[in-house]
Amino acid sequence: MDLDFSYYFKQYEQLLKNVDNIFSKVKEEYPDRVKCTLGCSDCCYALFDLPLIEALYLNHHFKELDKERRNEILVRADKADRQIYKIKRQAFKAQQKGEEEEKILAEIAKKRVRCPLLGEDNKCELYDVRPVTCRLYGVPMAIHQKSRSCGLSGFEPGRSYPTVNMDKIYEKLFLISYDLVQSLNTKYVQLHTVLVPVSMALLTEYDHEYLGIRENLPVSDEEKKVTNEWVLGEGD
Repeated sequence: MDLDFSYYFKQYEQLLKNVDNIFSKVKEEYPDRVKCTLGCSDCCYALFDLPLIEALYLNHHFKELDKERRNEILVRADKADRQIYKIKRQAFKAQQKGEEEEKILAEIAKKRVRCPLLGEDNKCELYDVRPVTCRLYGVPMAIHQKSRSCGLSGFEPGRSYPTVNMDKIYEKLFLISYDLVQSLNTKYVQLHTVLVPVSMALLTEYDHEYLGIRENLPVSDEEKKVTNEWVLGEGD
């Protein structure tokens, strides 16, 4: 049976429309501060993860590309994923040594990995369906009450500007992902908590096996307690 996520995709697309409206309003109010232009790819080197609904949505549209383009992107995705794994591994080791979380996050923020969707022409291969973070990168954002903005923008530190509350947007993404997982007869009941980089979202085959779907069989209480390490990313 084919998996149909269209109901949840529509909810996500409505969120994207709201996000685009927010960006447009800030750009209209501060045209000299928002520096996003065609060909600018600074945000395409930033490290961030996708919640389940975004990963599924991106993967769905990626599969609609022709085979040759997909293969080229997959080669880049594999390279990017290896780089990201090393960065996260280093962060994990730093955490084990007792380094402060803020310092670790600051170091990660300095890392730059080319997004596999960034083509040789410096344009996004899936621009129309790009994730939320890509859409808002050029305007001030607040994550856990800390303001951030693109280094190429004209927003000056210390001054007050309209700021997007990313925590609320992440919460909405989480809820859509949660509802989607609840609709599946899956043994991976915490699947909605999984976060993956763009590279992994493209490399993953989101089939029945990966999603842990049990055809016509209820998920036992014991299975609900079992968390697959590769799904939740808690392995070494």
